Amino acid sequence: MMIPLAIETSCDETAVAILESQKDSHRILSNIVSSQIKIHAPYGGVVPNLAARAHLENIIPCLKEAFRKAKIKLEKIDTLAVTEGPGLIPALLIGTNTAKALAYLWEKPIVGINHIEGHILANWLKPKNKKFLFPAICLVVSGGHTQLILIKDYLNYKLLGQTRDDAAGEAFDKVAKLLGLGYPGGPIIARRAKKGNPQAFAFPR
Repeated sequence: MMIPLAIETSCDETAVAILESQKDSHRILSNIVSSQIKIHAPYGGVVPNLAARAHLENIIPCLKEAFRKAKIKLEKIDTLAVTEGPGLIPALLIGTNTAKALAYLWEKPIVGINHIEGHILANWLKPKNKKFLFPAICLVVSGGHTQLILIKDYLNYKLLGQTRDDAAGEAFDKVAKLLGLGYPGGPIIARRAKKGNPQAFAFPR
């Protein structure tokens, strides 16, 4: 059994999680997330330096709450995992520097994680999803990335395609800002879309 401590600061949320991982099962002992929506809402999008400042303020409280909720002591932690990219550089630096400092102080190994890979592997956290058939096509649609990925096997990927400029999440935020709908744009536009007329425009298929 392994108990990793994970830190994520790639964009506008500070997150700390502690897991209990065995060969055939994974259990989330704690998952603490601190949102920054109120900070970035006036700007209609994420401001990297403001995000980094908020991460700096929130990272230690999130760590303390993660240990409290997991009901374990730091001696039980086997390794540290931290998002090393992709993401906003100022924000990423808070997480990686915190993880490096803790790994040094606690004398624990540390591993860098690709946050897009984290989106993909999260599907295996639920027991019913542990047996996937491969190869499989995966569509990743996060705030800053929209990619189509071929999963040949566990940890074996091939990028088939991605957006050339803005990802889907960025496009939603920019449209919402132009229309004065608020931030984050995705949920707001989704709610508006449910009330819209799907036959109003003839889109190519």
